[in-house]
Parts: sequence; structure tokens; C-alpha cells
Amino acid sequence: MTDTVRLNNEIKRSGLKKGWIAAELGLSSYGFWRKINNENQFKAGEIKELCRLLKITSLRKKDEIFFADDVDNMTTNGGGERRD
Repeated sequence: MTDTVRLNNEIKRSGLKKGWIAAELGLSSYGFWRKINNENQFKAGEIKELCRLLKITSLRKKDEIFFADDVDNMTTNGGGERRD
């Protein structure tokens, strides 16, 4: 499961626009939003490219963002409805 908060922080830190990132990944803006918010999963190639774009080089950081086990649904969907 993706840690939405941490990923959004990394995107903000990078200064890149989400629409541009989505296009670089071959996704629509909505498709990218769905993956960030755990409605769909990122593919391995998308994770690799996203890390390159965001300059995430630490394997630990990558694992913490894209393979988070302990992220509850409230933090991944922006504090909205809880999805179980």
C-alpha cells in the first residue's frame, strides 16, 4: 500500500506538477490520483520511474512510501471516508 502522505510530500518537495508526472508515467491525471490514493496499485515500472523523477534513491525510503504495511486508510485517502 502506498503511503499517500509521504508520496505527496515528496512530490511537493520536488516542485514537479502532478499532471506532468502522470504524463511521464503514461497515466492520466485521474489514473495517477487513483494510484496515489490506493484505489489502484502502482506497477513496478511506474515506481521505478517515479523514484527517478522524484530523485528517491534510498531503497528504505522507496519501501516506506510504496510498500507501507502500517498505513491506515484514513491517511491514504486524505482523511475522508474510511475504506475497509
